[in-house]
Amino acid sequence: MSLKKAGFFIILILLIDQISKIYIKTHFAIGDEIEVFDWFRILFVENEGMAWGTKIPGEYGKLALTLFRLVAIVGIGYWLWDSVRKGGSRILIFAISLIFAGAFGNIIDSVFYGIIFDDSYGHIASFLPESGGYSSLFHGKVVDMLYFPLWNGYLPDWIPFWGGQYFTFFEPVFNIADSAISVGVVMLLLFNKRAFPKNEHEE
Repeated sequence: MSLKKAGFFIILILLIDQISKIYIKTHFAIGDEIEVFDWFRILFVENEGMAWGTKIPGEYGKLALTLFRLVAIVGIGYWLWDSVRKGGSRILIFAISLIFAGAFGNIIDSVFYGIIFDDSYGHIASFLPESGGYSSLFHGKVVDMLYFPLWNGYLPDWIPFWGGQYFTFFEPVFNIADSAISVGVVMLLLFNKRAFPKNEHEE
């Protein structure tokens, strides 16, 4: 796969990701929810940290996370360019493109959303508000909205540790960028031999 085709996929994913996030941010308040199916809902939440809402503690935790993401995206971008240059497999380049697009999509939120939107608590956010954004550069929150509560109920008592507790599967709320990263990683795991084929000399 050429770098041009990889770039097309990246731009397409970024557009879908950012359009969906901007729509949610400008039409929903935090906690607003629309039920599409019993097992699929649009639920607006914001993530201040990493996956699963994990935060880096301390005054500069959010800044450190955003800077780490920026360094990581440079590394992923080099990996993509180098794989194309070396004639890497189509699966490898497509998977890296998905990971790059997803990481880039969430970086946009982290870097810019704090200054281009006001907060969404109790009201719908405004784009480029006159009073300023809800935070500063590099301190934005990632917009999540895809929620798949496939099963809700109390776990059997015989299950260790969690028996008898109310449980929701699948509980995390995520976005298009997260989906792209997950699909890319799963592709590399499932199709590892095709993504990283060994030539005869190496064998």
